[in-house]
Amino acid sequence: MATSLTPRIPKTVSSVHDVSAEKPPFGSRFLTEDTDVWSQNAWDHVPPPDDQDQLIAAALTKQKNAPVPETEKAKYNDKPARHWDNFYKMNANNFFRNRKWLHLEFPELKAAAESDAGPMTVAEIGCGAGNAVFPLLSANQNPRLKLLAYDYSSHAVKLVQNNPLYTSPPVGTIQAAVWDLTSPSLPPGVELGTLDIVVLIFVMSALHPTEWVNAVSNVHKLLKPGGRLLFRDYGRYDLTQLRFKGGRLLDDNFYIRGDKTRVYFFELDELALLFTGHPAPAALREHRPVQVIEEHDDLSDADATPSAIPVTAISTHEPSKPVGLSTSEVDSSLADFSSADVLPQGPLKTGAIHPILSEPLPLKEGSHPLFAIEQLGVDRRLIVNRKRQLKMYRVWMQGKFRKA
Repeated sequence: MATSLTPRIPKTVSSVHDVSAEKPPFGSRFLTEDTDVWSQNAWDHVPPPDDQDQLIAAALTKQKNAPVPETEKAKYNDKPARHWDNFYKMNANNFFRNRKWLHLEFPELKAAAESDAGPMTVAEIGCGAGNAVFPLLSANQNPRLKLLAYDYSSHAVKLVQNNPLYTSPPVGTIQAAVWDLTSPSLPPGVELGTLDIVVLIFVMSALHPTEWVNAVSNVHKLLKPGGRLLFRDYGRYDLTQLRFKGGRLLDDNFYIRGDKTRVYFFELDELALLFTGHPAPAALREHRPVQVIEEHDDLSDADATPSAIPVTAISTHEPSKPVGLSTSEVDSSLADFSSADVLPQGPLKTGAIHPILSEPLPLKEGSHPLFAIEQLGVDRRLIVNRKRQLKMYRVWMQGKFRKA
């Protein structure tokens, strides 16, 4: 099968379509013939497959029929930091790639690192091995930039502290410490209302829903008035959610991985309710086309960072029905789905809003709105592995929230 040798177009703009935007981002590579999908690295405006609802329903039905037994849930929810300790002991800093895409998605970080930015304090909470904080430190030109890195995994913090950039930062300062975002106390040595920016990247999804309120309250306490929270995490019906088999479902949209770490898949309204107390702003909810991009052969399902995925400008409004998969287009983890798995009454879908968000939240820090939405959107992509002839739909949520 012939494929084009046209050079890949580097990504130059954010991937996220804000829900308040009237139109999706501009794209210029159109797929007019389905047979051409493998001839390019990227296509704009490609609709999801027609059988998306059925395949999502099949995945959810199988998961619900074989959840984690009630008697075993406690061992995953009690002291989750130990599972992340084991993860980093096994993988060190080799698992997640450095998030060099941060300057595109969050230009606020780039601005904080400019030489004339003045005194700035930026904290990455859930820093892991430093895959976000170290790219920022490497590019920093601001001698008055103070970087803080926190994680509840002590082994992850040790990895950060042993990095040469940590011991000898080129410009600015960096400090790492063990701290649990859901803790009743704040990080040692940090005063209330002193942070300019807090970064949460694939962090909230690792928390139990009952821990969300404490996490949000702590971030609010740490930020200055007008300070920003930069957020990115998993979206509902992402490929990784649909790939979970039996014995992994802890609760609706909440799973346990093979390494015993947890992951939740969010909807936009859940994030809006959590940070502002109100559903997401009114937006067009009809389907908007997604863009196709090529997957590296070494892309890990667990690495949800766009750094592993070279892309051109993309993203969409959240559709009225979720993006799904085609059984002929995904790996063997979905190959055993059939129409018999779909319930007769139609697609089985888990609730859009977690029950904990359906009532007023017991906030410890003031009352809603704690934050104002500057950006809230979906990064929805069709990943293409041309070598294996696979198409895989990925969904991520991204937001920027300003302390009210």
